[in-house]
Amino acid sequence: MHAMRQGLRSAVFPLHRYAVPQLLGDAALTGLAYYLAYQLRFGNGLPHAYVELRDQTLWWVVLGSIPVLVLSRVYQRRWIYAGQSDYEAVARAVVVIVLLTVAAIDVIRPAHRDQLGHAIAVSLPNGVTVLFALLLIVFLVGARAVTRVIYERRPLMLMGAGRRRVLIAGAGEGGRLVLREIVRNRDLRLEVVGFLDDDPLKQRIRIDGVRVRGDTEKDLPRILDDAEPDEVIIAIPSAPGTTRARIARECRKRGIPVRTLPTVFELLQNGGALSRQVREVRVEDVLGRDPVSMDLEKFGEYLSGATVLVTGAGGSIGAELCRQIARVEPRRLVLVDHAEDNLFEIRRELEEERHVPASMLRPVLADCKENERMREVFAEQQPSIVFHAAAYKHVALMEANAVEAIRNNALATRLVAELAGETGTARFVLVSTDKAVAPATVMGASKALAELAIEAAASRHPQTAYAAVRFGNVLGSSGSVVPIFRRQIERGGPVTVTDERMARYFMTIPEAVHLILRSGALAGQDAARTFVLDMGEPVKILDLARAMIELSGLDPERDIDIEIIGARQGEKLDEQLFNDWEQRRDTEAEKIFLAERPALSARAVEAIFAEIAQLVGDGDAGQLARRVGDLTSGLRAPAAVGAKDANAAGSPAALVHSQVS
Repeated sequence: MHAMRQGLRSAVFPLHRYAVPQLLGDAALTGLAYYLAYQLRFGNGLPHAYVELRDQTLWWVVLGSIPVLVLSRVYQRRWIYAGQSDYEAVARAVVVIVLLTVAAIDVIRPAHRDQLGHAIAVSLPNGVTVLFALLLIVFLVGARAVTRVIYERRPLMLMGAGRRRVLIAGAGEGGRLVLREIVRNRDLRLEVVGFLDDDPLKQRIRIDGVRVRGDTEKDLPRILDDAEPDEVIIAIPSAPGTTRARIARECRKRGIPVRTLPTVFELLQNGGALSRQVREVRVEDVLGRDPVSMDLEKFGEYLSGATVLVTGAGGSIGAELCRQIARVEPRRLVLVDHAEDNLFEIRRELEEERHVPASMLRPVLADCKENERMREVFAEQQPSIVFHAAAYKHVALMEANAVEAIRNNALATRLVAELAGETGTARFVLVSTDKAVAPATVMGASKALAELAIEAAASRHPQTAYAAVRFGNVLGSSGSVVPIFRRQIERGGPVTVTDERMARYFMTIPEAVHLILRSGALAGQDAARTFVLDMGEPVKILDLARAMIELSGLDPERDIDIEIIGARQGEKLDEQLFNDWEQRRDTEAEKIFLAERPALSARAVEAIFAEIAQLVGDGDAGQLARRVGDLTSGLRAPAAVGAKDANAAGSPAALVHSQVS
């Protein structure tokens, strides 16, 4: 009620408590503009008739301009914060004031008596009208612009000693935002000594009074030595990791701290003052891949107003899925997780920190492996879209717990996919991994079987669009090497790398989830589709370890040891994104490819899962691991193999065929 009353007061009388001096100033400037318009029009002497016209109309022009300015809402902000929208409002008010002045004089027709006493009507000269309009807009806009400039420059002039010199990398919108925040906020006690920018058109020019000193490549070392900044701020949210890494490397050589603006994803999701969003450079900022940016509101339209179910909602990928899905306002967001703490935390975050209405959320404590419980969940919630992110990810742990890995990652996926089809779900998206390609571990094999499960479900439930999304390592996720390295560095080392040749694909969690949601929009009902995300270039784990040590302010050669411990069983030196029998196809979406491959029959898949389920039931981990490895290494014939060759003894297809004979 209080907010409603406040809103009504603002609408009726749109003034704040600082508006009265501003209003009086505008009134004085209006009178001055009107007076000078006559003087400038009649430079050789103002005729007596127009002297009378000016004197008779001056006061009611001034008084009449006040309500026009108030109703044009030009006093909602103080002049020191005036911006483009305020200047536009002033321009509209000036047009109305001038038109009303001309109309009023034509209607009232003030009379002038000549020497014979005859009354002669006097109208406003066209020249006076034009000059009045020009002078008024210059005075009103100029007063605001000058006031803001003086206010913004004042902190830099008065701070004196103790200022920290800052060099801003990026002279675009991000850099200008940082500059404005610094000159506005005197408490930061910062002085901008220049910009860096790679745009040739910006070289050596001044932006908001600050010079662009050079680029971030060949000029960077010289500028750091000449300017001697106390800090460098990277203000390019879309900068590739190579640029961030280059700046951070040169600054580290000179002991200069580096901070960065948030990435595009963080800017989209986080609010608050810009000065609070500038943070330390993290390892994901310098990995060298170009960031992926997509319009979530546009391609996520299929989620708006839908009932969306996310399994593994409390995990790293599942939680980010929930955050981004909530932004497009589904009718209901069902959070499914078997871990009580994780489920509680993501619900609390969405409600308290991201202000998602509690009525939109349905937290469900359930295990995807439990048939009856999941049937209850689907029957009660009736989801139209399902994102299946629940999975075990730790490779070494899954090797030691093969039965549970297959039960959770393969059999549970098959169950959830079947329930989605049976209850009429429109879309089902499986979060897969590059370890499902030519799998060499139990975890990879379990995800390869999960992809197989949704392929079979698609043939049985053609009304549901099934898709799997395959990508590499996700920085900061529960299965990522990054948090392991971070803990090892905090303990003083050593940082353990299994093999110096080891390389992996990396992507940030928000990027991965953005592309998962985009892939969901591409899912079709003709067959299950496997989408593969463009992961950029693989990163050597040894280089990653060194980068993390250096970003911690330490020297990998002196302060922290890097120890090569040898590859674990089944661990590959390089990961693949496509199997040999899959064809890479482009899709309409940037950074997303389709893995086109020959399909297996639903009967063949059923036979495979029947055998696996039996081995899981028996609890024979050794036999299960061996059999799963055999099955996933020979699931398909190459695309070129025909039906006759596919049934030949010893071919991969024959191995599958043997399961249904």
